[in-house]
Amino acid sequence: MKTDPGRYFEDFRLGETIRHATPRTVTGGDAALYTALYGPRFAVQSSDAFAGAFGYPRAPLDDLLVFHVVFGKTVPDVSLNAIANLGYAEGRFLRPVYPGETLSSVSEVIGLKESSNRQTGVVYVRSTGYDAAGGAVLTYCRWVLVRKRDPAGPVGPEVVPSLSGAVAPADLAPALPALAPEAYDAGLAGSPHRLGDYAAGERIDHVDGMTVEEAEHQIATRLFQNTAKVHFDAHAATQTRFGRRLIYGGHVISLARALSFNGLANAFALAGINAGRHVAPLFAGDTVYAWSEVKAVAELPGRRDVGALRLRTVATKNQPCGAFPDKVGDAYDPAVILDLDYWALMPR
Repeated sequence: MKTDPGRYFEDFRLGETIRHATPRTVTGGDAALYTALYGPRFAVQSSDAFAGAFGYPRAPLDDLLVFHVVFGKTVPDVSLNAIANLGYAEGRFLRPVYPGETLSSVSEVIGLKESSNRQTGVVYVRSTGYDAAGGAVLTYCRWVLVRKRDPAGPVGPEVVPSLSGAVAPADLAPALPALAPEAYDAGLAGSPHRLGDYAAGERIDHVDGMTVEEAEHQIATRLFQNTAKVHFDAHAATQTRFGRRLIYGGHVISLARALSFNGLANAFALAGINAGRHVAPLFAGDTVYAWSEVKAVAELPGRRDVGALRLRTVATKNQPCGAFPDKVGDAYDPAVILDLDYWALMPR
């Protein structure tokens, strides 16, 4: 058999290392298409001149574009037969990536747990993205619900990894060039608010909404070479409980990040992902809104130019966020689709 049907839960082995195909050289064309799909307006990633004045050699790629490319490499080996991607932890963006860099991915299986219905199981992996020279640019953990080939089939020992609830500021350590906050043009960036203008507990309604179209989702998922069947095969999707294709969860993350510009325009780069949960599915025709809570304001070791905001961004579908829809106890407001806790960098 020369074709690959993808892995089922029984095919994973605790501790195994998976080297993923296919390396991908990410170009300025990819960056332009990413902007066309999501509309991010963060100045550092938008302008070589702005980035250069701030201290970068040129405009880096959007951090989430890098994340999606690295993630997409893992899909054929990890989540081709997934029902849903469930969550993220211990993510660290290790250094800026520039157009022309070639990215590849390697994953380690760090946990396995069969579901009580024996139809599925949760696979935990730690994935790392590398540049052409073999240097790590990104690392994160995720867990995904994967179908079993045979519900009655035997499985190996169950291990649920112990993952930290947050990346400590001292462990972020992004390998940034020396930056010049005095040369950071707030007028061109779109907001006067810097690190010291935010306080823990503050909530920000990002106001704007963005409707998801089927065509743009399909283009985005292909751009990242994400081959998960739940995003592509409309015919097969008619047999699922939703009866239609799911929007890729990373698509929601990028939409929420782009919407967050209105209120967090100077949060110019991502440094870490503490936790993330795709609370509910999103479908074509739905409109995404978002709000954020500032959970902490932190200094970074050895950096006098930038600090970090710990942000919790909540995305909703078909409900504006003026009332900050959230969770009450263990239950989320029915409109919530994403709950993402992350670190973003901001000039001091």
